[in-house]
Amino acid sequence: MTSELLSAIAQIAEEKGISKEAVLETVEAALAAAYRKDFGQKEQTVVAQLDPKSEKTRLFVVHKIVEEVEDPMKEITLKDAKKIDKKATVGGEIREEVFPPAEYGRVAAQTAKQVILQRLREAERDVIFKEYKDKEGTLITGTIQRVEGDVVMIDIGKTTGILFPSEQSRADHYYVSQRMKFYVVKVDDSGKEPQVLLSRSHPEMIKRLFEMEVPEIGAGSVEIKGVAREAGVRSKVAVHSLQEAVDPVGSLVGRRGVRVQAVMSEIGDEKIDIVLWNSDIKQYITNALSPAKIKEVVLEENNHSALIKVEPDQLSLAIGRAGQNVRLASKLTGWQIEVEKGPMVKATTEPATEEDAVVGTTEVSEEANAEPVVGTDEEKAEVETPAEPTTEEAPKPDELAK
Repeated sequence: MTSELLSAIAQIAEEKGISKEAVLETVEAALAAAYRKDFGQKEQTVVAQLDPKSEKTRLFVVHKIVEEVEDPMKEITLKDAKKIDKKATVGGEIREEVFPPAEYGRVAAQTAKQVILQRLREAERDVIFKEYKDKEGTLITGTIQRVEGDVVMIDIGKTTGILFPSEQSRADHYYVSQRMKFYVVKVDDSGKEPQVLLSRSHPEMIKRLFEMEVPEIGAGSVEIKGVAREAGVRSKVAVHSLQEAVDPVGSLVGRRGVRVQAVMSEIGDEKIDIVLWNSDIKQYITNALSPAKIKEVVLEENNHSALIKVEPDQLSLAIGRAGQNVRLASKLTGWQIEVEKGPMVKATTEPATEEDAVVGTTEVSEEANAEPVVGTDEEKAEVETPAEPTTEEAPKPDELAK
């Protein structure tokens, strides 16, 4: 075995990110397979040993030591084993060195090449799978490689990530060479190559972005209790302080809104509401429906729903444009929320599913210099004229004017 092969092993190990030991084992397995195929018996157990120092290869046929032989190709009696090694015992194994003919070198080179390539692909695949499997649930930076119809292929280093339409945000526009952050949803190992599934719409992406911007979260003084999201439009984040002296909403907003703005710059035009989490579900629902002012919350424990009563001038704010505010609050709290004004007007939301609801989390929309819990004039203007009201009988214009 020449030094060129050993140099090649070192180069392959470096390029593929595989240990030299793993590459060496692959080469030895290939050399053993070449001998067994052309010069030995298929049933034999053949082991090759490549000595990096001497650069020589030795081949051995391995037999298991037994009392009575049933398979001569793989077994040997203790009596015969002791002829080779006096220390042999039943249950152990004996290695008998074999010396292949001269033409073994040429045949071995061809066979070994095929086996080496195959096993290196397998080893590289395992390395990639393990590396990205450990990154599930985290953010990763990637470069858009190509767009195939509605599917976006992302270069994330050693492999290509996939961004399906269901995981895309409506605020995003994807073009080749664009660098973005992605949430690693899952790494699938069922195909020929590991498939890394990415997302730009997952609620946990908002949480991870805040973790990067807010030191108080890493320090354990502030906790994000939940996130409800309609990607590209609006998110609600619920926060809770584990230290009385720390303002959780202010921590996420940052001085002059710098922290929340940093998160918003990563997700496009999507607005973020940051609200206080509360163990009292009535207060939590009230906070989640911010910026609307809630008059009363009536809980129905049997069907896990809540009836919300508001003043007429707060109805459109509570519901939100196309029911967005009350829908996100329902997802955030995990309760089905109905907004009612008087005996005539009733707006309902569909019950939050188990997948949609992240119990214990809310958000408050934030402009750069605005107070975090109060909706801006622009936000109020948006929700005062819902595009698709979620009411059974919407209030008339003259009623709203009053």
